[in-house]
Amino acid sequence: MAHALDELIADGVAGRRVLVRSDLNVPLDGSTVTDDGRVRASLPVLQKLADAGARVIVMAHLGRPKGQVDPKYSIAPAARRLAELAGFRVAVASDVVGDDARAKAETLADGEVLVIENVRFDARETSKEDAERGAFADELAALTGENGAYVDDAFGAVHRKHASVYDIAHRLPAYLGDLVKRELDVLTKVVSAPERPFVVVMGGSKVSDKLAVIENLIGKADSLLIGGGMVFTFLAAQGHSVGGSLLEQDQIGTVRDYLEKASAAGTEIVLPVDIVYAAEFAADAAHEVRPVDAIEDGEIGSTGLGLDIGPESAKLFAERIRGAKTVFWNGPAGVFEMEAFAGGTRAVAEAVVASDAMSVIGGGDSASAVRNLGFSDDQFGHISTGGGASLEFIEGKELPGVVALGA
Repeated sequence: MAHALDELIADGVAGRRVLVRSDLNVPLDGSTVTDDGRVRASLPVLQKLADAGARVIVMAHLGRPKGQVDPKYSIAPAARRLAELAGFRVAVASDVVGDDARAKAETLADGEVLVIENVRFDARETSKEDAERGAFADELAALTGENGAYVDDAFGAVHRKHASVYDIAHRLPAYLGDLVKRELDVLTKVVSAPERPFVVVMGGSKVSDKLAVIENLIGKADSLLIGGGMVFTFLAAQGHSVGGSLLEQDQIGTVRDYLEKASAAGTEIVLPVDIVYAAEFAADAAHEVRPVDAIEDGEIGSTGLGLDIGPESAKLFAERIRGAKTVFWNGPAGVFEMEAFAGGTRAVAEAVVASDAMSVIGGGDSASAVRNLGFSDDQFGHISTGGGASLEFIEGKELPGVVALGA
């Protein structure tokens, strides 16, 4: 059984160095954080530890620097945003486990926080070799000196068997952070005991990314609403022509099987009835609304591509969402970054907000979409901080970071 953060604090953390795996993997525009949701979500545990007198060392990753030091993936902008929001002093190390990190860790005072550099700057973090990851975890653990502890509060990374997530938990007394615990509690309820009707909205670009999730939800969800680029493989499986829309030809047979299995299992797969069809992938592209059984028959013809669900589909989806008691949403309904193709995603978000359902936004692009479209986090029941982790949990996979904590 996993040890909770409150147990660590009850044992006494004043004067102790506590290594915390946080999720600061935020989107950047140069050195500007464009969505600080993950920083804000990481703040409560860091504040709780600082208030208790711990000397906190934060490790996190940002992007995929492939084991090389790359300034554009520096954790510094995220650390600066943390400092702006925090009620404690934040120092930033210029390296991961080098001279600067060690020196600043040793001089931390009670209630202060140190953010070390992007752990993925060290190739051992993501190594497939246990010994290499273990050696890196040893160096991370050494930053805590004597009587250190480890807290995993990065749900967005628990599906990775990485040194700062998995191996470190075997080297220090390990505790479950409040954010990770809340994520697991919410997602467990969604998967194991959802209040019905249970409606799942799936979007995003590729159906292949979501196949295991869809398969695991057949027979569990009452309705699966499919939008985003992945919908065109479903439409093709029904015999519709989709022009130049995103299509995974090799998945058509699998999708056709899922449609049959869902029908037999009592899960209704709801597909769009119309599509916003554009002449090209551009914000100012000419576009028209086409019924799904005649996508290529308009002015644009067979060379266009679908970039959003249409207005009638948005009404259909909204109706199902409003009647739900539990909603899980992962993936936008269209190219929400372009205003002309944001209508479907906005309609889904509005319906979720207006419903009485327990709502869970499955992280990743869905979380960015609702924030970019002007919605606030508190309008939804729960916004996951881990897109990939939440999907793998819904798939029924074991999450290495959770296993390492004994949760």
